[in-house]
Amino acid sequence: MTEEVMLNGCLHNDASSQQELYYRYSPKMLSVCYRYAKSREDAEDMLQEGFIKVFTQIRQFQNRGALEGWIRKIMVHTCINHLKKNKKFSESVDIIHASGIQVREESIPSIVQAKQVVECIRMLPIGYRTVLNLYAIEGYSHKEISVMLDIEESTSRSQYTRAKTMLEDILIKKHILQRHKERVDWLAAVNP
Repeated sequence: MTEEVMLNGCLHNDASSQQELYYRYSPKMLSVCYRYAKSREDAEDMLQEGFIKVFTQIRQFQNRGALEGWIRKIMVHTCINHLKKNKKFSESVDIIHASGIQVREESIPSIVQAKQVVECIRMLPIGYRTVLNLYAIEGYSHKEISVMLDIEESTSRSQYTRAKTMLEDILIKKHILQRHKERVDWLAAVNP
C-alpha cells in the first residue's frame, strides 16, 4: 500500500489503512516513546495515546513534510503531556547528580554504540532525560522546551548541560567496566 493510498484510507476511517499506518510507524514511534518513558509499559501507553491522536487529527496533516515527521511530533507532545499529567517531570533533580567531569561531546559516540547510549540516557533523572531528548535528539530550542515543559529557558539550558555531563559520566563508567570485564575474561581464558 502506498503512503498516499494509506493516508487517503485513514482520512476515510478505513481500518485496514489505519492498521497499515500503525504497523509501518509504530516500531520507530515506540522507540521515541521509550526515550521519555520510565518503563516499557509507560512507553506503550504513550504510543497508544499518540496513535489515537494521529488518527483523530489526521485531517490536519497537510503534506508539507514527511508523514513520519508529523507523527513523531505528535508522539513527542504526547510523551511530554503524559509526563506532565502524571507529574513525572516534576521529580526534582539535585545538582549533586552532576559530576565535575569536563564534557567532551566528541568522545561519547566513540565509547559505546547507539543502543547503549539510549540505555544510558534512560538512566538519567527524568528532567535531564526529557530536556536532552527534546534538545539534542528532537531539535527543539531551549525557548520551545521552556514553553513545552513550563520551565524557565535557563532551567532548560542548565538541565541540558547537566544531562550531558551526567551522561558522559555514565558512559565512561560503563566503558571502564566493560574493558575491565573483557580483561578479566581474557585472563581467565589464558589462565584456566
